[in-house]
Amino acid sequence: MCGLSGEVRFDGRRPDLAAVERMTDELGERGPDGRGLWSQQSVALGHRRLRIIDLSEHAAQPMIDPHLGITCVFNGCIYNYRELRRRLEGLGHLFFSDSDTEVLVKAYGQWGPGCVEHLVGMFAFALVEHHTGRVVLGRDRLGIKPLYLTRDSDRLRFASSLPALLAGGGVDTSLDPVALHQYLSWHGTVPAPRTVLSGVHKLPQATVRVVEQDGTYRDHCYWQPSYTRRAEDGSDPVRWREAVHEALRTAVRRRMVADVPVGVLLSGGLDSSLIVALLAQEGQSDLATFAMGFESESGEEGDEFRYSDMIARQFSTDHHQFMIASDRLPTALESAIGAMSEPMVSHDAVAFHLLAEQVSKDVKVVLCGQGADEVFAGYHWYPRIAAAGRADAPDAYADAYFDRTHRDVATLLHPDRVADHDASRHFVHAHMAAPGAQSALDAALRLDVHALMADDPVKRVDNMTMAWGLEARVPFLDQELVELAAACPPELKLAQDGKGVLKDIGRRILPREVVDRPKGYFPVPAVRHMAEPVLTRVRDALTAPEARRRRLFDQDRVAELLADPARHRTKRGASTLWQLASLEIWLQAHNIN
Repeated sequence: MCGLSGEVRFDGRRPDLAAVERMTDELGERGPDGRGLWSQQSVALGHRRLRIIDLSEHAAQPMIDPHLGITCVFNGCIYNYRELRRRLEGLGHLFFSDSDTEVLVKAYGQWGPGCVEHLVGMFAFALVEHHTGRVVLGRDRLGIKPLYLTRDSDRLRFASSLPALLAGGGVDTSLDPVALHQYLSWHGTVPAPRTVLSGVHKLPQATVRVVEQDGTYRDHCYWQPSYTRRAEDGSDPVRWREAVHEALRTAVRRRMVADVPVGVLLSGGLDSSLIVALLAQEGQSDLATFAMGFESESGEEGDEFRYSDMIARQFSTDHHQFMIASDRLPTALESAIGAMSEPMVSHDAVAFHLLAEQVSKDVKVVLCGQGADEVFAGYHWYPRIAAAGRADAPDAYADAYFDRTHRDVATLLHPDRVADHDASRHFVHAHMAAPGAQSALDAALRLDVHALMADDPVKRVDNMTMAWGLEARVPFLDQELVELAAACPPELKLAQDGKGVLKDIGRRILPREVVDRPKGYFPVPAVRHMAEPVLTRVRDALTAPEARRRRLFDQDRVAELLADPARHRTKRGASTLWQLASLEIWLQAHNIN
């Protein structure tokens, strides 16, 4: 796990090494264990290293293979790197390190851009062919690892975070009206390739981009499950339970590969508890587990310690518990928003940031349960969508999930900022119109897993953990598990109020109180209820001179929200005021004017 950056020139000039250095330095928190730069002809690469696999200098990056004529920068982890290495050695490749980065380099030398089809893991990378000047960019199947891009006619720059691109300079920081619409209607999600800034895009997940010396490029999407049924798979719940159980066991086992200790973020919910139980079955002893809670606010509990304690006791983990006082939240808010590559509205980003700070003092790698709800239909709105016909799925999805309508988005924004069409609903309709996705639920899950997830929960975990040099791994986003879940009959996922197939597994290895408990979230009550001292920070941000100059939001509407912050909520119950403030604070934190 690391941070990468680079510049490719198309105008015959040398790359701006000072800019690449600035971008690389901005990524220091993602990779506190090493720093490297490389340049040749029209390309420069930068890298910050977090030592997880092969802790020696042999694995330092940028990694140069003079025999193959390839230089690489890589972020992530290839879980099957040992198996791939043995295969590549059998094909005649010689290795000088024990790293997964070198396995990627050799795999590219063997299979070219098609090497990604052999990789099991999470990754973003840039490879340079010395003899052609060709640059190849790649991103993992589920978009777990980020890759941001900015380009003009003369050059392309890329980095593991958007702020790193800003540090390089020369970025168009005007706000994208379509992305603003998506942010305000789709619970903060701006799906790839857009970002809230017009001049910055994301390489889409499951994509390889081959960039030629003249700036032309071609993209290849190398993976997309069909979300359809095969007759031979059947619908026997016992067979599906066993298949998912085995796939999840494999996914968890894969993510223990490391040359440093590995822990688990244990919320006490079904998903993280399953991970702990499966690791215990694999023989892991004294597993480090971590839980966090917040002070109660407006009658809402801020912790779920009784469930995490139950799991920690049953599986004899080395359990760490942290309670955060409300007076820490203003500082924590600033730090969490500063760590965001893009603005986010889910207040549990603050919780993850605070938790990652504590966890990073004990381990460098943690497993977490993110993605299970999207992959196995765990949210309460999925049955409503499933009840719609396939043709009505897009509108059913928008009505169930969106925070507000196109008209309501327009009432929040200054008239100059309003998109000229219902951009979010248009995106949903276009995505669901693609071939495959047999039922309305299939179409909704495909959208969430392959468009929304990378730019909401996954990005949140990556940004907040990497701010402390902590690598988070997500077993529920294992590619084979996702493929299996995509083929699983919808009724088995929807059973038992959602995630039925996972609950069936849980009943065999977990306390029933954990399996049958009401669904929990990572609550931060002071943010959810706009309590002090959070409200003061929100008011200061939205009334600051730079906010007024920006003319992003309708000022009368902002005044109305500030006058009664607890009353104004989205269709899904989230704070409208926090959604506006989170964007404005992010823009101010990154000096975007």
